[in-house]
Amino acid sequence: MNMQGTRWPERFVDLKRQIVEATPDYEKRLTESWKDLLGELDKRAADIAQVGPDYIPQVQYEDLDKLSAEEVDIIRRKGTVVIKDVVDDSEARAWKTSLDNFVQANPHVQGFPEEDKQFFMLWTRPQVQARAHPNVLKASAWLNKQYHVKSGKPLEGVDLNVPLVYADRFRIRHPGPGWDRFPPHVDGAFHDTKFNHWDAKRTQGGAIERWEDENFRKCFADILSGNWRAHDPYELEGRLDARSSLYGRPGQATIFRSFQGWLAMSEAAPTQGTLRVFPDLILSNAYTILRPFFRPTVPLDSEDILKPENWVFDISTPDFPGILILADGFSGPRPTPELHPHLRLEKTMTSVPKVNPGDMVFWHCDVVHSVEKEHTGQEDSAVMYIGAVPKTPMNTEYVKKQAETFLAGINPPDFVKDKPSTTYVGLGVDADVKEPIARVAMGLPIQVA
Repeated sequence: MNMQGTRWPERFVDLKRQIVEATPDYEKRLTESWKDLLGELDKRAADIAQVGPDYIPQVQYEDLDKLSAEEVDIIRRKGTVVIKDVVDDSEARAWKTSLDNFVQANPHVQGFPEEDKQFFMLWTRPQVQARAHPNVLKASAWLNKQYHVKSGKPLEGVDLNVPLVYADRFRIRHPGPGWDRFPPHVDGAFHDTKFNHWDAKRTQGGAIERWEDENFRKCFADILSGNWRAHDPYELEGRLDARSSLYGRPGQATIFRSFQGWLAMSEAAPTQGTLRVFPDLILSNAYTILRPFFRPTVPLDSEDILKPENWVFDISTPDFPGILILADGFSGPRPTPELHPHLRLEKTMTSVPKVNPGDMVFWHCDVVHSVEKEHTGQEDSAVMYIGAVPKTPMNTEYVKKQAETFLAGINPPDFVKDKPSTTYVGLGVDADVKEPIARVAMGLPIQVA
């Protein structure tokens, strides 16, 4: 049974068998790997829970190119980083004020939730200026360069030194409780019918495709062959060839973001409606990918559910825990405490440390993340979503189409179209994008003096 009670097609039993049969002596090797993984999760979960938000790496923007190899490895392993002072505090605060004014001047602007709009998507002037900021783009390029090609062969049309822009939303979250639409999930995984136009419309990364698509599966080949410790979530080649939407489900982003990210326009601290992550990328990937091949021998609510001896290798059932069956395909991964107990999500989902205006937070596209349900602060928590996007053939093609929508003042290709003839006061324009690095990133021609 699926999380929603829908039966899985029996063909997924064959898929499981096909996957494991690629590994000699697969049951033994995968079982040993699973037990090793559970032991490591037990230790790492305790560390994460004890340290809390300080477990998330924090670095100064000006120090990005001065970090030691050890410091970079920590960021890569945890998959999340806070980059401080990317933009001046005063400039970030001014953007927030301008966005408040924009919303007031354009009461018809699309937003969510409808009765108290807090998420918005448009080519507002502050968003255009932030995306075009040289420091934002240089931070994005630094993150893109954490990826590599193991084979060493050059990939046509790929340049990790050239950052591109993916136009996304901004959020002005008001204080208060009740924000429960973002449980732990992996991007490409989220589906909420009440929020379909705003979040499902920009997801990436695939759901069942992580197992079903042969190229996507290569990204997790070490995990599936019983060697999860060798897993490299920064291997680029498999990502470029992966098909993340086998079922043509609406709401799939047509761009590859190496890291999701946002830029803070206000202070935001733990308990104030901020981002939460599972801060160990290798462990969460390994557990998510291997979980469908093992089942517990005790009830899910048993106090002994975490003991490795109470789990056995089993490919006789078609279900993939954490993947939801939808009318138009699949959604996920969405790990839950019940179905993914060893992640100990209640203890390990960690709020990012306090951020100030001008700070940025980035998380790898595979990181399990969520949003705090409550905002206990006194002021709005405001961010602009700005991910890290490398130059690849697919991304370059998307940015060309996106540039056309920018110049026309309409929503980007991945987002819901606005009503015809809708106009707004305060949109960004071509002249707001001045620097060559920004014009390339936006797919605009470089102006010659």
